[in-house]
Parts: sequence; structure tokens; C-alpha cells
Amino acid sequence: MAKYTDADCRLCRREGCKLFLKGDRCISPKCAMEKRPVVPGQHGLGRKKVTEYGLQLREKQKVKRAYGLLEKQFRGYYEKATRMKGVVGENMLSLLERRLDNVVYRLGIGDSRSESRQIVNHGHILVNGKTVNIPSYLVKVGDEIEIKDSSKSLSKFAQLREMKIVVPKWLDFNASKMIGKITALPKRDDIDLNIQEHMIVELYSR
Repeated sequence: MAKYTDADCRLCRREGCKLFLKGDRCISPKCAMEKRPVVPGQHGLGRKKVTEYGLQLREKQKVKRAYGLLEKQFRGYYEKATRMKGVVGENMLSLLERRLDNVVYRLGIGDSRSESRQIVNHGHILVNGKTVNIPSYLVKVGDEIEIKDSSKSLSKFAQLREMKIVVPKWLDFNASKMIGKITALPKRDDIDLNIQEHMIVELYSR
């Protein structure tokens, strides 16, 4: 399977905004967008004419990179969203938010989506009492996300009990028990990334 192996901070610089790929580093002065907020490469400071297609492409790349997806998988979410009732762009973002790795990130268990994906892959997460190690698993309303008992003593997870974690309104998290719950489906207002999803829909509709 193809995998991006270059520096994550280059992706933020390329898209011109913070994608929060490096956890706490993204909100510190060390963030690449704070130190050098220009497109990477020797022509990064140059002016380039941007076409409508170029803007749509950049918007798609921004969302793909924020959620850590490759083209085939991302296209799959778009096609699934077109078969659902409602607005296609909002449906697509809702599906992306419901990925298990994203939910683990939103609950504050992982510092970034990539770290949360690793936590899921390593079998530290239970969904409704059963181990799920598939990052793309789609949660639904009523699902309980829990850290496995044998993993709760690990320093990475033990510190959650002392942390005050703010979660989106469609989630609930009990830090003392390390259990999160899906209380509702994510809505457009719950997504904090600066995304113009209609441009992605227009790109795929060409």
C-alpha cells in the first residue's frame, strides 16, 4: 500500500493552513506554519496563476491530507455520500468524522489522527466491548469507544485521567473510566477545519 513518508509539516505548508498533523507541535511556536508559512520548494514564494480547477484540487488535497487518506479511499467516501439522503458534501464530511481513528483523535486519546490510527491498529481500542483494529471502521450513534483494560495502565493513556478534554458535542467522554460514547451523528457545524466541501463535489462532478 502506498504511504506518505515525507515530513508532515510540508503538507500544511503546501495547503496554506494548519492540518494539525503533529499534535501539540501544531499549536506551539515550532509549527512550520508559524515559522515559514509558504509553499515548500525553491519556487514557494513565486506567484502562480490559480485556476478554478486548481482551487478545487487544493481543497480536495487539503481534506485528504487532514484525514490521512489516499485517493481511492477518499473517492469511496464521496461515492458513498452521493447515495445518501441530504447534501453530498456534508454527508462526505460526516462519514470522514465517523472513522474510528478520527473518533479516537476527537476524544483526545490520540494527539493526532496519525497517532490515533496507530493506537487503533495496535488493538488498544474496544468498540462496544470488542477489539476493533480497523481505523476506517464507521461508528454509529450509541457506540461506546473504550481503551482496553490491559492498555489503561500505559503512561500514554493513564494521563488521560488528569486531563480536561474538550470533545465535540456529538461525543461524550468519561476520562476516569476512559470510555467515550457517540451521542449523535456529526453535523457540518461540528467540523472545525476550514473546508469548502462544495468545491470537492464540483471537482468530482466534472
